[in-house]
Amino acid sequence: MKSNEKSLAPYLALIGVQLTFGSLAVIGKVVLAVIPAVALVSFRVGITALILVAVQAARGRIWLTEKSDYWRLAAMSIVAVTANQMLFVTGLSMTKASNTSLLAVTIPIFALTVGSFLGTEKLTKLKIAGIVMAAVGVIFLIDPRNASFSSETTIGDILIILNSLSYGIYVATSKSLLTRNGAFRSIMWIFVFAALICVPLGAFSFSAVDVGTITPAIWLLILYIAVIATAAPYFLNAWALARVNPSTVAVFVYFQPVIGFLLAVAFLGEKIDFKFVLASALIFAGVFLVIKKFTLSET
Repeated sequence: MKSNEKSLAPYLALIGVQLTFGSLAVIGKVVLAVIPAVALVSFRVGITALILVAVQAARGRIWLTEKSDYWRLAAMSIVAVTANQMLFVTGLSMTKASNTSLLAVTIPIFALTVGSFLGTEKLTKLKIAGIVMAAVGVIFLIDPRNASFSSETTIGDILIILNSLSYGIYVATSKSLLTRNGAFRSIMWIFVFAALICVPLGAFSFSAVDVGTITPAIWLLILYIAVIATAAPYFLNAWALARVNPSTVAVFVYFQPVIGFLLAVAFLGEKIDFKFVLASALIFAGVFLVIKKFTLSET
Protein backbone atom coordinates (compact mmCIF):
# COMPACT_ATOMS: atom_id res chain seq x y z
CA MET A 1 0.00 0.00 0.00
CA LYS A 2 1.32 3.42 -0.95
CA SER A 3 1.89 6.05 1.70
CA ASN A 4 0.86 9.66 1.24
CA GLU A 5 4.46 10.66 0.67
CA LYS A 6 4.82 8.20 -2.22
CA SER A 7 1.60 9.30 -3.90
CA LEU A 8 1.66 11.71 -6.81
CA ALA A 9 -1.41 13.54 -5.48
CA PRO A 10 0.45 16.02 -3.21
CA TYR A 11 2.82 16.94 -6.05
CA LEU A 12 -0.06 17.47 -8.47
CA ALA A 13 -1.73 19.66 -5.83
CA LEU A 14 1.47 21.72 -5.51
CA ILE A 15 1.60 22.20 -9.29
CA GLY A 16 -2.00 23.44 -9.06
CA VAL A 17 -0.87 25.88 -6.37
CA GLN A 18 1.78 27.32 -8.67
CA LEU A 19 -0.67 27.54 -11.59
CA THR A 20 -3.07 29.64 -9.53
CA PHE A 21 -0.55 31.65 -7.49
CA GLY A 22 1.53 32.30 -10.60
CA SER A 23 -1.13 34.50 -12.18
CA LEU A 24 -1.35 36.81 -9.18
CA ALA A 25 1.67 39.04 -9.85
CA VAL A 26 0.32 40.22 -13.23
CA ILE A 27 -3.41 40.32 -12.43
CA GLY A 28 -2.71 41.94 -9.07
CA LYS A 29 -0.87 44.82 -10.78
CA VAL A 30 -3.98 45.49 -12.92
CA VAL A 31 -6.29 45.65 -9.90
CA LEU A 32 -3.81 47.68 -7.81
CA ALA A 33 -3.97 50.43 -10.43
CA VAL A 34 -7.59 50.97 -9.33
CA ILE A 35 -7.86 50.08 -5.63
CA PRO A 36 -5.38 50.33 -2.70
CA ALA A 37 -3.28 47.34 -1.65
CA VAL A 38 -4.91 47.01 1.79
CA ALA A 39 -8.37 47.00 0.19
CA LEU A 40 -7.35 44.22 -2.22
CA VAL A 41 -6.04 42.16 0.69
CA SER A 42 -9.34 42.59 2.53
CA PHE A 43 -11.27 41.36 -0.53
CA ARG A 44 -8.94 38.34 -0.86
CA VAL A 45 -9.17 37.42 2.81
CA GLY A 46 -12.84 38.25 3.36
CA ILE A 47 -14.19 36.42 0.32
CA THR A 48 -11.95 33.42 0.95
CA ALA A 49 -13.07 33.23 4.59
CA LEU A 50 -16.74 33.29 3.54
CA ILE A 51 -16.21 30.52 0.97
CA LEU A 52 -14.34 28.28 3.39
CA VAL A 53 -16.85 28.79 6.21
CA ALA A 54 -19.74 28.00 3.84
CA VAL A 55 -18.06 24.79 2.64
CA GLN A 56 -17.17 23.65 6.15
CA ALA A 57 -20.66 24.46 7.46
CA ALA A 58 -22.14 22.31 4.69
CA ARG A 59 -19.75 19.49 5.64
CA GLY A 60 -20.47 19.93 9.36
CA ARG A 61 -16.76 20.25 10.12
CA ILE A 62 -16.22 23.68 11.62
CA TRP A 63 -15.15 23.23 15.25
CA LEU A 64 -11.77 22.01 16.48
CA THR A 65 -11.22 19.18 18.95
CA GLU A 66 -8.46 20.88 20.93
CA LYS A 67 -9.39 24.38 22.15
CA SER A 68 -5.73 25.40 22.37
CA ASP A 69 -5.50 24.98 18.59
CA TYR A 70 -7.69 28.06 18.13
CA TRP A 71 -4.88 30.15 19.59
CA ARG A 72 -2.30 28.33 17.49
CA LEU A 73 -4.29 28.90 14.30
CA ALA A 74 -4.85 32.56 15.25
CA ALA A 75 -1.08 32.98 15.60
CA MET A 76 -0.54 31.05 12.36
CA SER A 77 -2.97 33.36 10.55
CA ILE A 78 -0.63 36.29 11.18
CA VAL A 79 2.31 34.77 9.29
CA ALA A 80 0.26 32.69 6.85
CA VAL A 81 -2.21 35.35 5.71
CA THR A 82 -2.27 38.75 7.45
CA ALA A 83 1.43 39.64 7.29
CA ASN A 84 2.00 37.47 4.22
CA GLN A 85 -0.64 39.12 2.05
CA MET A 86 -0.19 42.65 3.36
CA LEU A 87 3.53 42.44 2.62
CA PHE A 88 3.05 40.81 -0.79
CA VAL A 89 0.29 43.05 -2.16
CA THR A 90 1.82 46.25 -0.77
CA GLY A 91 5.25 45.23 -2.05
CA LEU A 92 3.80 44.33 -5.45
CA SER A 93 2.28 47.81 -5.71
CA MET A 94 5.72 49.35 -5.11
CA THR A 95 7.94 47.19 -7.33
CA LYS A 96 7.97 45.37 -10.67
CA ALA A 97 6.33 42.00 -11.30
CA SER A 98 9.72 40.67 -12.50
CA ASN A 99 11.34 41.74 -9.22
CA THR A 100 8.60 39.88 -7.35
CA SER A 101 9.17 36.67 -9.33
CA LEU A 102 12.93 36.87 -8.88
CA LEU A 103 12.74 37.47 -5.13
CA ALA A 104 10.49 34.41 -4.73
CA VAL A 105 13.65 32.28 -4.94
CA THR A 106 14.21 33.14 -1.26
CA ILE A 107 11.06 31.28 -0.07
CA PRO A 108 12.51 27.72 -0.03
CA ILE A 109 15.74 29.08 1.49
CA PHE A 110 13.81 30.67 4.36
CA ALA A 111 11.59 27.58 4.80
CA LEU A 112 14.56 25.19 4.95
CA THR A 113 16.53 27.48 7.28
CA VAL A 114 13.63 28.00 9.70
CA GLY A 115 12.71 24.31 9.60
CA SER A 116 16.31 23.32 10.30
CA PHE A 117 16.54 25.76 13.22
CA LEU A 118 13.30 24.41 14.75
CA GLY A 119 14.24 20.80 14.11
CA THR A 120 11.32 20.09 11.76
CA GLU A 121 13.51 19.82 8.64
CA LYS A 122 16.81 18.01 8.06
CA LEU A 123 19.35 20.33 6.44
CA THR A 124 20.98 17.84 4.05
CA LYS A 125 23.50 18.51 1.30
CA LEU A 126 21.15 17.06 -1.30
CA LYS A 127 18.28 19.36 -0.32
CA ILE A 128 20.56 22.40 -0.29
CA ALA A 129 21.94 21.42 -3.70
CA GLY A 130 18.42 20.94 -5.07
CA ILE A 131 17.18 24.30 -3.83
CA VAL A 132 20.27 26.11 -5.13
CA MET A 133 20.04 24.35 -8.52
CA ALA A 134 16.35 25.23 -8.90
CA ALA A 135 17.02 28.82 -7.79
CA VAL A 136 19.74 29.16 -10.45
CA GLY A 137 17.26 27.91 -13.04
CA VAL A 138 14.70 30.53 -11.99
CA ILE A 139 17.27 33.33 -12.05
CA PHE A 140 18.50 32.21 -15.48
CA LEU A 141 14.94 32.04 -16.83
CA ILE A 142 13.80 35.41 -15.49
CA ASP A 143 17.17 37.10 -16.15
CA PRO A 144 18.05 39.64 -13.42
CA ARG A 145 18.58 42.26 -16.16
CA ASN A 146 14.79 42.36 -16.57
CA ALA A 147 14.41 43.33 -12.93
CA SER A 148 14.97 46.84 -11.65
CA PHE A 149 16.35 46.96 -8.12
CA SER A 150 16.53 50.75 -7.96
CA SER A 151 15.79 53.24 -5.19
CA GLU A 152 12.26 53.51 -6.61
CA THR A 153 11.56 49.84 -5.88
CA THR A 154 13.71 49.32 -2.77
CA ILE A 155 10.88 49.48 -0.23
CA GLY A 156 8.69 47.22 -2.38
CA ASP A 157 11.55 44.73 -2.82
CA ILE A 158 12.16 44.63 0.95
CA LEU A 159 8.46 43.99 1.56
CA ILE A 160 8.51 41.09 -0.95
CA ILE A 161 11.53 39.58 0.84
CA LEU A 162 9.72 39.90 4.18
CA ASN A 163 6.71 38.27 2.52
CA SER A 164 8.95 35.36 1.47
CA LEU A 165 10.20 35.08 5.05
CA SER A 166 6.63 35.08 6.37
CA TYR A 167 5.57 32.37 3.92
CA GLY A 168 8.70 30.36 4.69
CA ILE A 169 7.92 30.47 8.43
CA TYR A 170 4.35 29.32 7.74
CA VAL A 171 5.48 26.40 5.57
CA ALA A 172 8.17 25.35 8.06
CA THR A 173 6.00 25.45 11.20
CA SER A 174 2.43 24.50 10.24
CA LYS A 175 2.66 20.81 9.26
CA SER A 176 1.64 19.26 12.60
CA LEU A 177 -1.22 21.72 13.09
CA LEU A 178 -2.60 21.12 9.59
CA THR A 179 -2.25 17.36 9.94
CA ARG A 180 -4.02 17.26 13.30
CA ASN A 181 -7.04 19.38 12.31
CA GLY A 182 -7.29 18.68 8.57
CA ALA A 183 -6.27 21.04 5.78
CA PHE A 184 -9.66 22.56 4.99
CA ARG A 185 -10.71 23.16 8.59
CA SER A 186 -7.30 24.62 9.50
CA ILE A 187 -7.23 26.97 6.52
CA MET A 188 -10.80 28.07 7.26
CA TRP A 189 -9.89 29.17 10.79
CA ILE A 190 -6.65 30.78 9.60
CA PHE A 191 -8.65 32.94 7.17
CA VAL A 192 -11.41 33.67 9.70
CA PHE A 193 -8.85 35.02 12.17
CA ALA A 194 -7.06 36.94 9.41
CA ALA A 195 -10.37 38.47 8.25
CA LEU A 196 -10.90 39.96 11.72
CA ILE A 197 -7.84 42.15 11.09
CA CYS A 198 -7.73 42.56 7.31
CA VAL A 199 -11.40 43.32 6.54
CA PRO A 200 -11.77 46.36 8.87
CA LEU A 201 -8.44 47.77 7.63
CA GLY A 202 -9.50 47.18 4.03
CA ALA A 203 -12.92 48.75 4.56
CA PHE A 204 -11.26 51.91 5.88
CA SER A 205 -8.84 51.98 2.92
CA PHE A 206 -11.60 51.27 0.38
CA SER A 207 -13.76 54.14 1.74
CA ALA A 208 -11.50 56.59 -0.09
CA VAL A 209 -12.11 54.90 -3.48
CA ASP A 210 -14.73 56.15 -5.93
CA VAL A 211 -16.65 52.90 -6.46
CA GLY A 212 -18.13 54.24 -9.70
CA THR A 213 -14.67 54.13 -11.33
CA ILE A 214 -14.35 50.38 -10.79
CA THR A 215 -15.40 48.55 -13.94
CA PRO A 216 -17.13 45.14 -14.04
CA ALA A 217 -13.91 43.68 -15.42
CA ILE A 218 -12.00 44.81 -12.31
CA TRP A 219 -14.65 43.29 -10.03
CA LEU A 220 -14.31 40.00 -11.93
CA LEU A 221 -10.53 40.14 -11.50
CA ILE A 222 -10.97 40.76 -7.76
CA LEU A 223 -13.27 37.72 -7.58
CA TYR A 224 -10.74 35.67 -9.54
CA ILE A 225 -7.95 36.74 -7.17
CA ALA A 226 -10.05 35.81 -4.11
CA VAL A 227 -11.33 32.44 -5.35
CA ILE A 228 -8.81 31.09 -7.86
CA ALA A 229 -5.61 32.79 -6.71
CA THR A 230 -6.25 32.64 -2.95
CA ALA A 231 -8.84 30.14 -1.65
CA ALA A 232 -7.90 27.31 -4.03
CA PRO A 233 -4.09 27.49 -3.71
CA TYR A 234 -4.14 27.99 0.08
CA PHE A 235 -6.26 24.86 0.50
CA LEU A 236 -4.20 22.78 -1.95
CA ASN A 237 -1.00 23.99 -0.33
CA ALA A 238 -2.22 23.07 3.17
CA TRP A 239 -3.48 19.68 1.95
CA ALA A 240 -0.09 18.90 0.40
CA LEU A 241 1.83 20.26 3.40
CA ALA A 242 0.05 17.76 5.66
CA ARG A 243 1.45 14.96 3.45
CA VAL A 244 4.99 15.95 2.39
CA ASN A 245 8.03 17.74 3.81
CA PRO A 246 7.93 21.56 4.14
CA SER A 247 10.99 21.87 1.87
CA THR A 248 9.10 19.99 -0.85
CA VAL A 249 6.17 22.42 -0.61
CA ALA A 250 8.52 25.40 -0.69
CA VAL A 251 10.67 24.28 -3.63
CA PHE A 252 7.61 23.93 -5.89
CA VAL A 253 7.48 27.74 -5.90
CA TYR A 254 10.23 27.53 -8.51
CA PHE A 255 7.74 26.14 -11.02
CA GLN A 256 5.84 29.45 -11.14
CA PRO A 257 8.01 31.19 -13.79
CA VAL A 258 8.08 28.01 -15.91
CA ILE A 259 4.28 27.84 -15.84
CA GLY A 260 4.07 31.55 -16.61
CA PHE A 261 6.32 31.13 -19.65
CA LEU A 262 4.33 28.15 -20.94
CA LEU A 263 1.10 30.17 -20.60
CA ALA A 264 2.75 32.95 -22.60
CA VAL A 265 3.64 30.39 -25.29
CA ALA A 266 0.06 29.11 -25.37
CA PHE A 267 -1.78 32.44 -25.32
CA LEU A 268 0.70 35.10 -26.42
CA GLY A 269 2.54 33.26 -29.17
CA GLU A 270 5.96 33.37 -27.49
CA LYS A 271 8.61 30.83 -28.55
CA ILE A 272 10.32 28.15 -26.50
CA ASP A 273 14.08 28.65 -26.82
CA PHE A 274 17.21 26.96 -25.52
CA LYS A 275 17.34 29.29 -22.52
CA PHE A 276 13.90 28.13 -21.40
CA VAL A 277 14.78 24.45 -21.90
CA LEU A 278 18.02 24.78 -19.89
CA ALA A 279 16.38 26.80 -17.09
CA SER A 280 13.49 24.32 -16.89
CA ALA A 281 15.92 21.40 -16.73
CA LEU A 282 17.73 23.02 -13.80
CA ILE A 283 14.44 23.70 -11.99
CA PHE A 284 13.09 20.18 -12.53
CA ALA A 285 16.43 18.64 -11.47
CA GLY A 286 16.54 20.77 -8.34
CA VAL A 287 12.97 19.91 -7.34
CA PHE A 288 13.68 16.23 -8.02
CA LEU A 289 16.68 16.27 -5.67
CA VAL A 290 14.57 17.71 -2.85
CA ILE A 291 11.74 15.21 -3.43
CA LYS A 292 14.11 12.26 -3.99
CA LYS A 293 15.91 12.77 -0.71
CA PHE A 294 12.62 12.89 1.18
CA THR A 295 11.24 9.79 -0.55
CA LEU A 296 14.39 7.75 0.14
CA SER A 297 14.38 8.78 3.79
CA GLU A 298 10.88 7.34 4.20
CA THR A 299 11.64 3.89 2.77
